[in-house]
Amino acid sequence: VIFHDVNVLTEKLFPVVEAMQKHFSAGSGTYYSDSIFFLSVAMHRIMPKEVTRIIQVDLDLKYKTNIRDLFEEFDNFQEGAVIGIAREMQPVYRHTFWQYRRENPQTKVGDPPPDGLPGFNSGVLLLNLEAMRQSKLYNQLLEPTMVQKLTEKYHFKGHLGDQDFFTMIGMEHPELFHVLDCTWNRQLCTWWKDHGYSDVFDQYFQCEGQVKIYHGNCNTPIPED
Repeated sequence: VIFHDVNVLTEKLFPVVEAMQKHFSAGSGTYYSDSIFFLSVAMHRIMPKEVTRIIQVDLDLKYKTNIRDLFEEFDNFQEGAVIGIAREMQPVYRHTFWQYRRENPQTKVGDPPPDGLPGFNSGVLLLNLEAMRQSKLYNQLLEPTMVQKLTEKYHFKGHLGDQDFFTMIGMEHPELFHVLDCTWNRQLCTWWKDHGYSDVFDQYFQCEGQVKIYHGNCNTPIPED
């Protein structure tokens, strides 16, 4: 077990993610402390080269299977994929992309699965650090000019840190991501059901199959065994 000093990590992260913070942070500006919410985005830049793969998870999870099984998902990455991530299970990005959706009525951006692009949830992440280091495309997308260009294209203003960044670049370059089955990140939050999206909520929230990891996001209780 290796413990990392959050201040040291943030110091390394800040120059890489400073430009994205104003687009994907809850605050109105760029806060030094906010950088930690973008840790996964630049993990390949701050971890030692000998670390080639990392699973990064939220704390509000309950495991129903061996985490080793999740690690085996790395073997299913297609060529060019750098990150494994599950889809967002609420219509949060249907909401965030409202202006882009209005201007592009035929788009799948923000639509529910299986055919739509609902965005991602970063509660469970498989980071192939070696692939992230080698991917010219991924590293180009970290550049401030590219972040600015895409946020303007999609009229994007988020508040969920790394998750927003992955969602936005996933709309443009889905080939960078290996989509995990919903059972690997069974989100339980139903906030958006009561905030204007009850008519479509279940299309995003349904998840067939035996749950491997429960995610009690937005302080939702996790079922007892």
